[in-house]
Amino acid sequence: MVQKALSERALHLLRVLISRYIDEGEPVGSKTLAQESGLNLSPATIRNILADLEEMGLIAAPHTSAGRVPTVQGYRVFVDSLVVAQRPAPNLMENIRRDLVVEGATPQEMLSRVSDVLSSLTQLAGIVTLPRRATTTLRQVEFLSLSENRILAIIVVNEHEVQNKILQTKRAYSASELEQAGNYLTQAFCGKDIYEVRSVLLREMQVAREHLNSAMIELIDVADALFPSTPKEDFLLSGQANFFQFSDLSDMDQLRNLFEAFKEKRDILHILDQCLYMSGVQIFFGGEQGDHLLKGCSLITSPYRVEGEVVGVLGVIGPTRIAYDKVIPVVDITAKLLSAALEFKK
Repeated sequence: MVQKALSERALHLLRVLISRYIDEGEPVGSKTLAQESGLNLSPATIRNILADLEEMGLIAAPHTSAGRVPTVQGYRVFVDSLVVAQRPAPNLMENIRRDLVVEGATPQEMLSRVSDVLSSLTQLAGIVTLPRRATTTLRQVEFLSLSENRILAIIVVNEHEVQNKILQTKRAYSASELEQAGNYLTQAFCGKDIYEVRSVLLREMQVAREHLNSAMIELIDVADALFPSTPKEDFLLSGQANFFQFSDLSDMDQLRNLFEAFKEKRDILHILDQCLYMSGVQIFFGGEQGDHLLKGCSLITSPYRVEGEVVGVLGVIGPTRIAYDKVIPVVDITAKLLSAALEFKK
């Protein structure tokens, strides 16, 4: 491994160089390192060490500067061995909990807030995948009469989650009519994926119409609006506009490809799927192992759990030059708080 081939002072200089570059965004020269490293080394010795680091592919020298900048390989050594995550601010956990766990919020509402919270706290793009065992299995449908020809539809999915929707109808329905319609939908579609219900309902209604009275047909036609025709998003993303503030991501072709990847989803999801099977905070660099989808970017993720089972990941996407020591605790704490909140809601 590269780390084993490096002396302690070489690792120390690499950490100082990358930390300085993250803070300033400018190539770091040997004179600066001599002043800030705290090592009693001559500029010539430092230049020799930098030459070794460059030969190993951990730093590079831009053509227009005598200083050095970290490479993707250098960042990998940095985050794997040299970053010391900052101790979270005393109020960080409480702030995340306050923004994430709003009183009365459903699991979906909490998940929809996660990417916003992460983006707000880090000024990067926040991302969260929806649970693999996503709340899609229909369990029960009930209808309750409201005033002015309105009906409250209550849909129970999976084991515990309740979704409510108000439907506008052309006339009032009796309690028995509502009960009959709810029972029919429950018996016909209990256990089915909620995203399949609408298409199946439309097909089966053509066959079932001769066995249903007109009130049932009218009501179930209205209930058709309850069921989504396509699956919900596989992940939620917030703060993409933050990319435009980073000088490191000023290449418009690069940004266009990145936004296209967000739109197409498949490749981003492939990367996120890999994080599902890794414990703790993970850091992925675009350009590693030949992957150029997130070129110039880093992805920091952590899984979240329900009943001890990993069901999704959350994290942030930003340029490679970000304050990892500050961002890592935010991602880690958010994942733990989301897991605890979802456990409480189940």
